[in-house]
This record gives sequence, structure tokens and C-alpha cells, in this order.
Amino acid sequence: MQKGIGTSSTRDAGPVERIARIAEVIETSAARNEELGRLAPEVVEKLHEQQLFRMLLPRDYGGEELDLVTWFRAMEALAKLDGSTAWCVGQMNGCAATAAAVEPAVARRIWGEPQSALSWGPPVKARADEVEGGHRVTGEWMFSSGSRNATWIGLHAPVFDKSGAPVKLPGGAALRIFFVPAGEVEWIENWNVLGLVATNSGGFKTDGLFVPEGYSVVLRHPLEAKIKSRQYIFPMNSFFAIGFSAVALGIARSMLEACKALVTEKKPRLAKFSLLENHHVHFQIGEAEARLRSARGYVEATAQRVGQDVLDTGELSIAQRMDIRMAATFAIHEAKAVADTVWEIAGANAIFQTGPFERRLRDIRTVMQQAQGRKAHLQDVGAYLLGLEPALMFA
Repeated sequence: MQKGIGTSSTRDAGPVERIARIAEVIETSAARNEELGRLAPEVVEKLHEQQLFRMLLPRDYGGEELDLVTWFRAMEALAKLDGSTAWCVGQMNGCAATAAAVEPAVARRIWGEPQSALSWGPPVKARADEVEGGHRVTGEWMFSSGSRNATWIGLHAPVFDKSGAPVKLPGGAALRIFFVPAGEVEWIENWNVLGLVATNSGGFKTDGLFVPEGYSVVLRHPLEAKIKSRQYIFPMNSFFAIGFSAVALGIARSMLEACKALVTEKKPRLAKFSLLENHHVHFQIGEAEARLRSARGYVEATAQRVGQDVLDTGELSIAQRMDIRMAATFAIHEAKAVADTVWEIAGANAIFQTGPFERRLRDIRTVMQQAQGRKAHLQDVGAYLLGLEPALMFA
């Protein structure tokens, strides 16, 4: 571990325990986050204090190098408190895992300060041109969650040589990720969205920005890790899939618990029975609980089994990658079904911005629209299970 990073109190406790220490700040700041359109400074400070942007960072660079199941539990715990906070932490940790593939001297510069954090998003249009000593990168990018709280930004771009011809990248990759200090990009304030508002996943652009040699990695699945840790055999999308399914499950759990509390005290206007006496509500609560427990257990068990197998054998099979994708996608959609049930039960109580339902429903609906929430991932899994060529972009 690098000197100056972390304290004995944070290192002596697991991430779920550390999240509990700052739970009140995260939960009570959710509305303020949304009003600001980004995580409030006090939230970011607490996240750094508890080293929650370093959960997937290699230990060599002051990180925690979490196993999959602990990563899942930590993300779920954050999401129960605030969806946007969890989403930013999930995105920036997934980015941090790429440190395993970066030259050590470069990784130490990027993550060397205690409050270092990396964020990136896909290109709208971009190119990287080879020049003496590095590349010049021009383009526009979006969906970079937490970027306004990041110290470094990743720029995804195809590469062109000095003659202007496309450069063939290793392993059939289409893009490199170029790492630049956050102060060197120009922000585009275009994050006007329904949910996950405080992630401020808006855009940025550059024009001929010079990136020195070594400050990039080829975007491959999995990355070619330079650190000999079996934890980084997993492709980035395994980390993202597990983490973001936990976000959906955590949001849905908070909604369901708030709904149970409401049911014990509400009698709908002009209704003959209270919600607590309503047999249909009994069924809905029971079914929602079964959905949520089964989906959560499925992801957790898959993360435990596959994670331990990889640590034991040093190998990750295509079947195991598909297992992670299937469990994560299924769980995200089950969480959405639970959220919809809660919304129906809560009635008019659900629509108020000051209540426990409205923002969370918008957040979980927005999770559904992100790449990790695509139901088409189950189509890819089904095709693989039928013996067809596996689609591994998101697995």
C-alpha cells in the first residue's frame, strides 16, 4: 500500500461497515445531490474518507482489490441509501480496475493522491492521432458518471497513424482509453435526464489534446493485466454487471421497505379496507419479497461461486462470464418489477418528491436504460446456451 493512503481505521473494517459509518450523510444528502446535479462536496469527502472509490483499485496502488461478492454487498449497501451515489462509486471503481493494465509509474501518478478518481464515458465522436511521444486526441464523449468529482478522465478513441490510416489494435479491440487530468477537458453541461440526476454523467470534449506515451490502455475484454492478481482476470463488464445489478437491487429494497411501512398505516381515500387489510396487497408484498430475495441471492451466489473458482484456478471460462451476465441482467429486471409493484401499492403517496418513492423510481428506470440493463443480454446468453457463437462484448 502506498504511504499516505488510507488509515488503520478504514483498513481494519470492510466496505459495508465503512458505508454504515457514513450512511446518514449519504441518505440525507440525496435530495441536495439532485438539486446540485452532482454529488455534494460533503458526500464526496466522506466517500474518499472511507476509501470507497478504491474498492476495485489494485492493492499495489493503495486500493482494496475486493472480491466479487464483497463488491456486490458494498454496492447494494450504498444503493439502499442513494442511487446516484452508488452509481458514481460503481462507475469510478470499474474504471479504477483498469489500473491493473497500466504501467506502474503511470498508475501511481493517476491514483497516487488519496482523493484520486477516474471516470469515463463512450465517445460520441473521437480519434487519437499518433505523434512524437504519444497521441493527440480530439473528440466528444458522454455518459461519464461522476466525472465532475473525478481527478482524471478517460478518453475512448480509435487510433490513427501519422499517415492517417487506422491502427489495428491488439485482440481485435476498436478503441484505446487515454488518461488525462480532469482539468484538461472542456465540460459539456448536457445531463438533463429523468433519473440518476446527481451522477452528472454529462459530456466533455477535447481538441488535439496531447497524451504522453504510456497514459493509455487498449480497451479489451478482459484487459491484459500487468499485476499478477487473479482478481483482474475478470473483464471490466463483470465488475460493472455485478455492481450495477446491486444498485438496482438496493434501490428496490429501500422502496419495498418504505412500502411495508406505508401499508401498516394507510387507508386509501373512500376505500372500504386499509392497505393492511387488503388481500391483494398481501399477495403483492409477498411476491415482491420473493422476487427481490431470489434475484439478490442469485447474483450473490453467482459472484461467490465464480469468484472463488477464478481465485482457485486462475482461469475464467466463457460459461462463467455468461453466468455473471445472466444473473446480473435478470436481477436488474426483477428489481424493476418490484419497484413497479411498490409504486402501484403506494398510490398517490408515491408521486411526491419529498417521499421515499418518486426519486428512487426515476433512478431505477434510468438504470434500466443503461447498457448494463439491456434485456437483450439474456438473448445473448440464450444463444450461447443453444450452442451458438458467444457474444462477449458485455460478458
